[in-house]
Amino acid sequence: MSKLLVVKAHPLTKEESRSVRALETFLASYQAQNPTDEIDVLDVYADSVPEIDEELLSGWGALRTGTEFTALNESQQTKVARFNELTDQFLGADKVVIANALWNLNVPTRLKAWVDTINVAGKTFKYTDEGPKPLTNGKKALHIQSNGGFYEGQDFASQYVKGILNFIGIEKVEQLFIEGIDHHPEKAEELLGAAMDQATTLGKTF
Repeated sequence: MSKLLVVKAHPLTKEESRSVRALETFLASYQAQNPTDEIDVLDVYADSVPEIDEELLSGWGALRTGTEFTALNESQQTKVARFNELTDQFLGADKVVIANALWNLNVPTRLKAWVDTINVAGKTFKYTDEGPKPLTNGKKALHIQSNGGFYEGQDFASQYVKGILNFIGIEKVEQLFIEGIDHHPEKAEELLGAAMDQATTLGKTF
């Protein structure tokens, strides 16, 4: 049995979002193929994902100087604990699926906040005399992204997600792009259908 962490980084439903529709299609296929796997869904628009702000930075700074966790204010404690919880959730997963749309050539800000929780020195990578070294081993990931135009993985968002995952040690990152529907609306049904077929196939093999 494997643990699958699903990161839904879109506020809309599968009826409104192509990336969420592809994610749901993938999950239906995956669950049919892997009925005993544990699936944990993190919706970054519905669940708490703290951004790195003054309270987190000052809280971390205090802890590094020896301050007890219980001496932090209530908000700091909540944010630090939740940040650590999300890091541990990621570390406990065998497989990770991330689904988002390409917005203004970048990832949604809520997804960036989550990425910060998995890119943590001493937990997912470490500094050495030879440079940073990954600590995350044995996981694999799938990145699902809906793009209005055709980028074929050369956009900033998909390169960022793949680059971060590679940096912390996930070497195998598969990608599913739903592309070109805004650019060629007359081909919408064809393009969307092909993407859903790919999502179904990935669900059987991931």
